[in-house]
Amino acid sequence: MTTALITGATAGIGAAFARRLAGDGHNLVLVARDTERLRNQATELHDGHGIEAEVLTADLSTDAGIEAVEARLGDRVSPVDLLVNNAGFGNKGRYLDVSMADELTMLKVHCEAVLRLTSAAAGPMRERGRGGVVNVASVAAFLPRGTYGASKSWVVQFTQGAAKDLAGSGVRLMALCPGFVRTEFHERAGMGTGNIPDWMWLDADKLVAEALADLARGRTVSVPDPRYKALMGLVKLTPRSLLGGVTSRAGRTYGPK
Repeated sequence: MTTALITGATAGIGAAFARRLAGDGHNLVLVARDTERLRNQATELHDGHGIEAEVLTADLSTDAGIEAVEARLGDRVSPVDLLVNNAGFGNKGRYLDVSMADELTMLKVHCEAVLRLTSAAAGPMRERGRGGVVNVASVAAFLPRGTYGASKSWVVQFTQGAAKDLAGSGVRLMALCPGFVRTEFHERAGMGTGNIPDWMWLDADKLVAEALADLARGRTVSVPDPRYKALMGLVKLTPRSLLGGVTSRAGRTYGPK
């Protein structure tokens, strides 16, 4: 039986990955900051699907937290076959309105942790000749929208480059770029969502199903749902100078309140 490690596993997209992978018969390593919530989730998944669910409490905004997950990914006795780097958050406010400490914490979680954990997983996977990594980014990666979008753009570029370097090794890497998903993300960041049209919201379980299908197809970037595929197609055709103004207005409409 294979094992998947999921960061940010207790809510949203991470929880959807946990449900789907447990349903498919994978053992799990669930990573988040809230130990009690992790234990409740592990019990539910074990009882519901008969899989083993290991709990690892770690704060990926700290070196100690990253090191704990690196150590688990490097375990050759109980190897991890699939890594889902899902942990992440948003900051409320525009550039210069957000404290430098919060900006650096975001880069720690979105970039440094993703780099280190992907590397910790991919090395043993390459030795075994098989494995997969899903790095959760965002459609914001394709838009000029502050530190969040910039950090997610880094995730996409890093993942595509690493996937190219590991081609033929049996290790698959993919950046997952969803749009708006009904999770705790916006609430935790204090962002209003009342003005976001219903058609822009994605279901986390459907998103995960499409992401895993894209990973199996060998894609290095997954943009779930035809609506967002069409939107991203339009983005590619829009001049960057115009796009910056559009995304700035959209941020005021659909962003933090």
